[in-house]
Amino acid sequence: MTPRKALLRAYKEEKPQPGVYAVRCARTGQAFVGGTENLATRQNGVWFSLKLGSHPNARLQGAWNTHGEAAFAFEVLETIDDAGLEPKGRALRLADRRKHWCETLNAVDLVR
Repeated sequence: MTPRKALLRAYKEEKPQPGVYAVRCARTGQAFVGGTENLATRQNGVWFSLKLGSHPNARLQGAWNTHGEAAFAFEVLETIDDAGLEPKGRALRLADRRKHWCETLNAVDLVR
């Protein structure tokens, strides 16, 4: 098996890790909290929409436009153990943990 095929196989077999993350602005101290089914790919998605100017959260997009990419950091706050959970149960657990982190960090919820 070629190294490329081995990497492709490993990627396909990798199980997504759900969890809660924060996007922090170093200049303002603001934190924006979100939940995702796949932490490994979430930062790329958030950064992509911010660079295009199309992020659905206007406060985050405004801070990005004002301070630029260098002022922001992506941080994994918590991974979710979803063993035995159906999709609805996983979504409820993510929502509960996202709410917890929003309250703990006095952060903006990216879903709202």
